[in-house]
Amino acid sequence: MGRGERPGKSAKLRPKSGMGERGSSLVMQSIWKVRPCDLSEVNRLLQGGLSPITAQVLVARGIGNLEAARRFLEGKLTDLHDPSYLPGCDRAVELLWETICRGDGIAIYGDYDVDGITGTAILCGCIRLLGGRVISYIPSRLDEGYGLNRSAIEYLADSGTRVLVTVDCGVASPEEVAAARALGMEVLITDHHTPGPVLPPASAIVHPRLPVGSNPFPFLSGAAVAFKLAWALCRRASGGSRVGEAMRSFLLQATGLAALGTIADVVPLLDENRILVRQGLAALIHTMPLGLRKLAQVARLKTEDLLDAEKIAYQIAPRLNAAGRLSRADLAVELLLTDQEDLAERLASELNQLNEERRSLESGILEAAMERWMLVHSEADPAALVLDDARWHPGVIGIVAGKLAERLARPVVLISSGENNGRRGVGSARGVPGFNLFEALQACAHLLTSFGGHAGAAGLTLPVEQIPEFRRQFVEVAENMYPRTAEPNVLWIDAEVPFGLLTEQVVEQLERLGPFGHGNPRPVLCAQGVRLAYPPQSCGAQGQHLVLRVVQGDIGLRAVAFQRGHWAASLAPEMLLDMAFQPVLNRFGGTGRVELHLIDWRLHAADSGGAGSLPGGVQ
Repeated sequence: MGRGERPGKSAKLRPKSGMGERGSSLVMQSIWKVRPCDLSEVNRLLQGGLSPITAQVLVARGIGNLEAARRFLEGKLTDLHDPSYLPGCDRAVELLWETICRGDGIAIYGDYDVDGITGTAILCGCIRLLGGRVISYIPSRLDEGYGLNRSAIEYLADSGTRVLVTVDCGVASPEEVAAARALGMEVLITDHHTPGPVLPPASAIVHPRLPVGSNPFPFLSGAAVAFKLAWALCRRASGGSRVGEAMRSFLLQATGLAALGTIADVVPLLDENRILVRQGLAALIHTMPLGLRKLAQVARLKTEDLLDAEKIAYQIAPRLNAAGRLSRADLAVELLLTDQEDLAERLASELNQLNEERRSLESGILEAAMERWMLVHSEADPAALVLDDARWHPGVIGIVAGKLAERLARPVVLISSGENNGRRGVGSARGVPGFNLFEALQACAHLLTSFGGHAGAAGLTLPVEQIPEFRRQFVEVAENMYPRTAEPNVLWIDAEVPFGLLTEQVVEQLERLGPFGHGNPRPVLCAQGVRLAYPPQSCGAQGQHLVLRVVQGDIGLRAVAFQRGHWAASLAPEMLLDMAFQPVLNRFGGTGRVELHLIDWRLHAADSGGAGSLPGGVQ
């Protein structure tokens, strides 16, 4: 069968579907569909020793021959594209090397998120290794906002900076770059965000999406751009493609930092991003900076956890981000660069405490925003959600906006409009697949003081009095760009699989499809006619998770439903269910056991879309 939409009716939803919030009428129902795949390509992959499940998942993701599968599964550092392909990189390397040789002062000006922090640490570490004079500067999220600002530029010029290098920002700041040039500084921009209508008058712009040259992969994170510049700079210092042992060790460590930035910035984990994350996390095991090792300890991560991109995303990245959200992001840069044990321990402890404060703030904002959404939804069904509140902390609203966008399946903008912002609304926006957030903000630019970002995430500022009109116009733009329909959300399933095929070896092979994240999600499988053996058990500090024992035929498995404690009221022993889940290996106690992470469920009934309604089952 070809790659088009598969024939056969879609699974029909029943009233007791697993998707819902607090039993309210605001149920984000979903239709289950198996991803289409070409069975002839599946058969070709089977000849290479892959399991039928792994083969179907790969083909559904566009990987239909053995060589492509090999590159995807192995992802070697030697498969990275040469830095010379990166637009602006060669010019920036020459300027930086000349500056290092002259002994002039260099400042690395990074964004305050994990992508900017790790990229800043990479370039600072590289320039110090090569004997350059370098300082770092991370603006305050609360006082200075995103990107270059004139006060910081003047401070750096007065401090003796002769070359200003941006990380993860700058490409949309032509006026600020011009101001820096007027003060006698060279400006080198490294960024990956969407450029503005006019490029800044910088001495060099290193950006993977500039329409020059033939860059093979345009979706690098800011930290990955910084890594490639550092890689090219080390080669320039060595006078060839081979670098010395000290530089090689540094670059291995830098791949790990680039992996952190790539995971945290939610760029697609494909091609070079996938290689950097896969190999970078493996390199971290042996080359981890002292401060990062201390941070992993306070997060209670084991060594093997550091190979898991999802654990990095949920345990390490938020702690690094907490510095910029609630305090000073330069604390995180200092943590990544220090070689003093006492300082590393103190900083790791401080970031851990800030993260606890962040979680508390986030929980309160999420609850308030959901209540506000329910009021909005009771009167209308807008294509986008724009909320503001004077009590919301501007450093946390971006996380909440992301959760709301995922939960409500529409773009979300949250704005902190408190007096501490100086009559200025500070907003964070998160998009959904198929909606270009940056273009939507461009359409409302006349109401904004500033904005920046990309298709999936952005930040903005605007006068408080403009918030109501911005809300109206942004929702109107969203209606035109991303019209709502009556069709429920689609839950895409990679394959229908009986429990008998979910062996430890098969799930271990599926794990090789990682690292998982944006653009390469963990596979979602489904099984039909599954019996719930016992009542679901609550777990977690607030009983927010569920543990279930499910049986199909003579095979019983443990299933966990994270953040779905409210499902317990609808589940009872002996119920027959269809389940959508992600298979994982639970290695607690040193042995691997197959476990299911439950994504969705529905009552099993053949006459209402149960057995046989989902094509594409693995035999």
